Amino acid sequence: NLMGNAEQRHHYAGIFSEKGGAMKDEQEQRQLLHRRVIEVNGYARPDGWYDVEGVLRDVKGHDVDMAEGCLPAGTPIHDMFLRLTVDDALMICEAEARMTSRPYPGTCEKIVPEYSSLKGVTIAPGFTRIVRNRLGGIHGCTHLTELVGVVATVAFQTRYGTLSPEMKERPPHLDGCHALASTGEVVARFYPHWSRAGVE
Repeated sequence: NLMGNAEQRHHYAGIFSEKGGAMKDEQEQRQLLHRRVIEVNGYARPDGWYDVEGVLRDVKGHDVDMAEGCLPAGTPIHDMFLRLTVDDALMICEAEARMTSRPYPGTCEKIVPEYSSLKGVTIAPGFTRIVRNRLGGIHGCTHLTELVGVVATVAFQTRYGTLSPEMKERPPHLDGCHALASTGEVVARFYPHWSRAGVE
C-alpha cells in the first residue's frame, strides 16, 4: 500500500478543496471532477541494472457509486504500480505490477501476473506493438498497460544519461523524433558517427 486509505483521503481532500489559482479564482468558480497523477522514477542499481517505477492514480472530486458501494470523494479509484528492471541494452529483466485501488476488487487484480510476460522484451522500435499484442484489450488492464508505455519511456531517459556519443551500437533514440533525425544537425553535432547529414 503506497499510501494508507485515511492518509490518501486526507491528502486528496486537500487537493480538491484548494482555493485560488487556476482551480478557483475570482473570474471563474470551477469544480475539479477528476485528477490523474502519473509519477515515474528511474534508479541505478548496484548490480548495473536500472529500476524504473511508475504509479498511476485516479481520484474523483465527488462521491462515486461503485460496484461495492460508495467511493468517497478524494479516495483513489485507481492506484496502480509498475516496476520494470532493465539492463544496459534496455532489455526488461524483471517486471512487477500491483494494484492498491481498483474499481472491481477480486477481478481487476487477476490480470496482474500477466505483466511478468514483459520479461525478456527489449525497449526498442516495435515495443509498443509487442505490449499491445500481449497485454491489450481483455489480455490486460487498460491503466497498467498505459503505464507500461510511460515507464518504458522513462526507462530510456534513465539509461540515456549514461550513453556515450562514441558508443559502438547505434543509439536507439536516433530517428525517434524530428530533432533526432539522423539527417539533421543535432545528430551531426552530438552523434557524428551516426550522422547521415546530406543524405536524401
